[in-house]
Amino acid sequence: MTTVLGTSVDIPTQDGTADAYLVHPDDNAPHPAVLFYMDAFGIRPHLKGMADRIAAAGYTVLVPNVFYRVGRAPIVELPDFIDPQQRPDLFEILGPHIFALTPELVVRDADAYLRWLADSPLVTDGPAGVTGYCMGAGLALRTAGSFPERVAAAAGFHGGRMATDAPDSPHLLADRITAELYFGHADQDPGMPADQIDRLNKALSAAGVRHEAEVYEGAQHGFTQADTAAYDAAGDARHWEALLALLKRAL
Repeated sequence: MTTVLGTSVDIPTQDGTADAYLVHPDDNAPHPAVLFYMDAFGIRPHLKGMADRIAAAGYTVLVPNVFYRVGRAPIVELPDFIDPQQRPDLFEILGPHIFALTPELVVRDADAYLRWLADSPLVTDGPAGVTGYCMGAGLALRTAGSFPERVAAAAGFHGGRMATDAPDSPHLLADRITAELYFGHADQDPGMPADQIDRLNKALSAAGVRHEAEVYEGAQHGFTQADTAAYDAAGDARHWEALLALLKRAL
């Protein structure tokens, strides 16, 4: 296993400074970039561990706190293990921040994150990969559609609301995407029901986007997150295999 080095960094944006976690192989060499979009619970030990695993496969990984306008991570105190009884109270705090992150802000921030990575001596020349979890899956899709020349691969896992009836739904950017995409959907996820999965697939197919979308049977929203009750070990292992294969092909 490759040794990795992780550190906290600050990313200048049009709206302030985004705190972030940066991790890369500990060899002082440049590696392909991966922009890692957090779930709603944000940067915490488990998410850093996921980023470390990607870095160990040979990538420089940036995990920005997408709620930086509210404050530095963590913006809410989290237990070591998040059970279903705690989720309502946490989302009472987090919900308004999720919906305040408009498409315009997402695109502005993504530009800043991708530029910072491109300028880093720890990153090789060429487009980046993007991955996202829960709300981050939609951010990954929107980033791929907004910056086609800068994103070669994008993945999303147990994402929600990626193909709604809204006029600014992320799936409407399909005709701009040049990256290869992979989505791992949870079949027990009310935030991404079958009709939205179908709408997303049809939009991507109609646009000629290289993509694969799999529905993980028996998986709940959040199945990759081992510090929550939604965790599913089989689904998580499957996600790692798909994600690392995508990055290896595209980067």
